[in-house]
Amino acid sequence: MTVGVLTGGGDCPGLNAAIRAVVLRAAARGHRTVGFLDGWKGVRDGQSRPLDPSDVRGLVGKGGTILGSSRTNPFAKEDDARRVIETLRASGVDALIAIGGDDTLSAARELHRRGGRVVGVPKTMDNDVEGTDWTFGFFSSVSVATEAAERLRDTAESHHRAVVLEVMGRHAGWVALLTGLASGADVTLLPEVPYDEAAMIAAVRRAVEARGYAVVIASEGIDLGRRGSAGGRDEFGHELLGERGVGQEIARRIEAATHVESRSAQIGHIQRGGPPVVFDRVLASRLGAAAVDFALSGQLGVVAVLRGREIAAIPFDQAVGATRRVEPAWIDLLRTLEG
Repeated sequence: MTVGVLTGGGDCPGLNAAIRAVVLRAAARGHRTVGFLDGWKGVRDGQSRPLDPSDVRGLVGKGGTILGSSRTNPFAKEDDARRVIETLRASGVDALIAIGGDDTLSAARELHRRGGRVVGVPKTMDNDVEGTDWTFGFFSSVSVATEAAERLRDTAESHHRAVVLEVMGRHAGWVALLTGLASGADVTLLPEVPYDEAAMIAAVRRAVEARGYAVVIASEGIDLGRRGSAGGRDEFGHELLGERGVGQEIARRIEAATHVESRSAQIGHIQRGGPPVVFDRVLASRLGAAAVDFALSGQLGVVAVLRGREIAAIPFDQAVGATRRVEPAWIDLLRTLEG
């Protein structure tokens, strides 16, 4: 067999480990692998490269993706959809492993509906894919965000300031949640919880009165009661959030209400790069290898997911189309430990 593999959507630590696992598992079973460049764009445009075990040795700890990525929607136009199917047929691909988040997996589901032989692997630093306990890239991202929060805490304490760290998270606040828990933030603002400015200001005041500074963690996707837009959307229709300035606006409001000098920092794409932590390396490797096993055994139209301690296969419909949000039990724990 020829196994195809692509990485789509935003990059995150662990993608190279997953690619490596796909190539090595396929080779161990006597099959070849071809990698499509820049996500679905490479499938649409027929851009690919063969991948041998020698190409992926040493990749388990390397950040980014050697195949490149993009936010291309291959089914936005019917002509593009036709080109995708023709490319896979011309390349002799017997099964395609699509590694990505909700958008990439949604495109894989559409390919399956059109007769394509495809298996999905969930990845996202946002941890918002349904059907899996955790996604690789998430814990690496949170580790970086937590270090940033702790560094900001040091300068906030030194200058008696309130600091706001804006982290990624469009509709789900998992990154903010674990960053807030791990750093001991005074306030953590999640998209799942309606923004309560009075409560936020009161918590900041208490923290400043108790020890002279305050730390606030905010998801970039929270609704502050004002529109705020970066002025564009990607091919999947998502608003580009990078320039909404959520953290900057919260810092401004804190200073106006409390007269405490306030600063903000937006960690942004720093969360995406760098080597994956051990958990993400191992999870990416397990999911990549399992996806090949599913494909070789004829289990197609499924996504390889982590369920407890085991890797399982679930239909695309159970993994895409809905955002995995932070559950109430986590929010209750967060409120208990804030401050």
